[in-house]
Amino acid sequence: VQLQASGGGLVQAGDSLRLSCAASGSTFSGTVMGWFRQAPGKEREFVASITSSGSTNTADSVEGRFTISRDNAKNTMYLQMNALKPEDTAVYYCAVMGYRLNRPVRNPSFYDYWGQGTQVTVSS
Repeated sequence: VQLQASGGGLVQAGDSLRLSCAASGSTFSGTVMGWFRQAPGKEREFVASITSSGSTNTADSVEGRFTISRDNAKNTMYLQMNALKPEDTAVYYCAVMGYRLNRPVRNPSFYDYWGQGTQVTVSS
């Protein structure tokens, strides 16, 4: 099982980015996928989670600005990030749970597979 995150970069405050997470090696139908981020010197934090049926849960800090989605046929998850702020600067990780569940999950300890991360830097 491999997860490949991409789409990060250096942008200015107010700009948008779209992250992608491509999963390979197994089918993730019915599983929960999520995005997390970690800024320097801080713990990894929850960003958003989505079930196979499209139910989502988003962190308060990004609610209304970030949108999580997925394409089950392509085994790919996305994170559309709008109105980016300097405090959004972090390495963004995608993750997948190894078993089926029908609700989003915020706790990173429940995720079994992790991507390598993609850097997002927002300048003021």
